[in-house]
Amino acid sequence: MTETIPRTWRGVREEVLRRIKARDWPPGATIPNEADLATELGCARTTVNRALRELARAGILERRRKSGTRVAPNPIGRAVVEIPILRQEVEALGRAYGYTLVDSAAQTPPPEVAQLLHTRGPALHIRALHSADGRPYVAETRWISLDAVPAARGQDFATTSANEWLVQQVPYTRGELSIGAAPCPAPEAALLGVATGETVLTVDRTTYADRRGITCVRMRYPPGHRITSALMG
Repeated sequence: MTETIPRTWRGVREEVLRRIKARDWPPGATIPNEADLATELGCARTTVNRALRELARAGILERRRKSGTRVAPNPIGRAVVEIPILRQEVEALGRAYGYTLVDSAAQTPPPEVAQLLHTRGPALHIRALHSADGRPYVAETRWISLDAVPAARGQDFATTSANEWLVQQVPYTRGELSIGAAPCPAPEAALLGVATGETVLTVDRTTYADRRGITCVRMRYPPGHRITSALMG
């Protein structure tokens, strides 16, 4: 069974969740320590640590020094929304993924973005289009704090999207998400092939590493798009 588990913290997290749901580890039970789990699952101890921290943050596990980690007797059921990698999301639909970097430049963010990112320094401003089977899938407008993520300055986002690079390379501890309908401004309307001012599904997300803002992004989807997401709880 464990031979098929992805050797990533997400794979470890899913295996731990599977065992909890199967009652291999019932509520209140102490689970194996990180070193033993890492040996069993064939991954690094740091990978196990990241998975367990995420589950503790979701209220599914309780972690205490010297007494180990146990399944929460009464899980609080806090919902955790996974940040999707858009390439994987499109490919999971059986469609061909495409990506175009429109522009990228380090500049002073507007006051509202600087406030969200808790920074007074420059940020990397990125505009990109993600497509599925050659049709617009989402128009992305993103700011990355160069104080929090200095490596972003030298990253080639023409070949790898900021979405995918950040999810894989920059751990976050919390995030804020809002979903609504809003008029589409002219630059993004042109990318999506809709009329300027047309109402489109708009997702705003800001992620943080403790108190430092990592990135804030606005994703605009063409009419008819539906968002589905798995919740942990």
